[in-house]
Amino acid sequence: MPAVATHRRSDRLVARVTPEDKALLERAAGLEGCSVAVFVVSHVRAAAEEVVQRHHVVRLNQAESQRFVKALTAPLKQPTKRMRDALALHQASVTER
Repeated sequence: MPAVATHRRSDRLVARVTPEDKALLERAAGLEGCSVAVFVVSHVRAAAEEVVQRHHVVRLNQAESQRFVKALTAPLKQPTKRMRDALALHQASVTER
């Protein structure tokens, strides 16, 4: 179980569940000696952190890693007309905050 949060909890998250899901969550929380809310938040947070990590970390095998390094270290090529057109479209349509 994660350490106690040091930040004040002010936002609310509401979810509708089946009676079976609620009973399972209550049983699991009881087995871990915590409330259903603490159980749900800690486990959902851990799952969310894993999903975010999985989507932000690129894992390459040896061959993929070698191809990546080769592409990074290759001499620069002049952009094609299609690439220049795409860049111009991007600059015209995307604004930064």
